[in-house]
Amino acid sequence: MLSINIYLRFALIALFIPVAILLNVYLGFWYAFPFYLALPILIAGYVFLGTVQSASNLMQMGDYDATEKRLNLVLKPDWLYTTNRAYFYLLKGSVLIAKKNIDEGEIYLKKAQAIELPSDNEKAMIELQLANISASKGKWKVAEIHMRTIKQLRVTESTLKEQIKQFEKSLANQGASRMGAIGQTMRVAGAGKGKRRRPPMR
Repeated sequence: MLSINIYLRFALIALFIPVAILLNVYLGFWYAFPFYLALPILIAGYVFLGTVQSASNLMQMGDYDATEKRLNLVLKPDWLYTTNRAYFYLLKGSVLIAKKNIDEGEIYLKKAQAIELPSDNEKAMIELQLANISASKGKWKVAEIHMRTIKQLRVTESTLKEQIKQFEKSLANQGASRMGAIGQTMRVAGAGKGKRRRPPMR
């Protein structure tokens, strides 16, 4: 997809407005027409596409501060096209989680989850992050529900597959630990229910 650097887009908008007006005044409308045509395209691209693609590139580089700054340049997330809006929430939530702002990050991820994403990879990515959040809060049953949802998706990205596999192992180990703790508790409780010894007869 063709992507114009957001700062270049701003510069072109700022340049084309006075150029179009001056050409219109001094040379006529048809000289200014190409600039009049380009302006709504540039503005619409900014309003409806936002800065999601460039923010995603920054995220892949691991630059969370730059990603957040680029996302903050979005005029209004609700005006973004559906897919871009979902990606905006996904990126925003991921940045917040990376910065240890778990609760707010979870809110954004759930907003992304509520929007229909284009592929199962993105859906699985959100479910995995929500599963990790649930696990970090000790909500293991909720984490298992997210994992069951992931199992129903067709994940094709190898890195994501490996992350899912690792989390599944952690979840299984946690389940074994919990079952062991329950068994120990039951044994301790059962030991206290044995026959009471009768006092010696005098």
